[in-house]
Amino acid sequence: MKLSPHFTLEELTISQYAARNGVDNTPSEAILANLRRLCADYLEPLRLAVASPIVISSGYRSPQVNKAVGGSGGSAHMYGLAADLTVPGMPVRKVCQQIVALRLPFDQIIDEFGAWVHIAIAPKNTKPRGHMLEARRSQSRGVIYTPTSFT
Repeated sequence: MKLSPHFTLEELTISQYAARNGVDNTPSEAILANLRRLCADYLEPLRLAVASPIVISSGYRSPQVNKAVGGSGGSAHMYGLAADLTVPGMPVRKVCQQIVALRLPFDQIIDEFGAWVHIAIAPKNTKPRGHMLEARRSQSRGVIYTPTSFT
């Protein structure tokens, strides 16, 4: 099922963990509506701006999948409000800068370990926070999220 011209439900719900463990990762209708908005209003404009395919490494995660992969207890992924992505051949920071340049009203953009971008949108009828963060690993403190600017 297409969620937008360039994104499918399958690529926004695929989970190796779910497939290996027989876990249902099917979104509800409300979550499906969020995924459609994420794709149409955020991922499509980004894809057009970068003029290149976007690879989704994580989209919707059922609570069971989210817990198994170490996601936060309140992860936007569980509500269809977030995606982790890369643009092949484009540095993560550059992708983050492009999202900001598009003036999309994001809730969060996180440069995660210099390896992928996490983009989260606010729930419908909720004001987006506009948080820009970098996630880095620390041997002594685990993952550290630091406010940054991508402008």
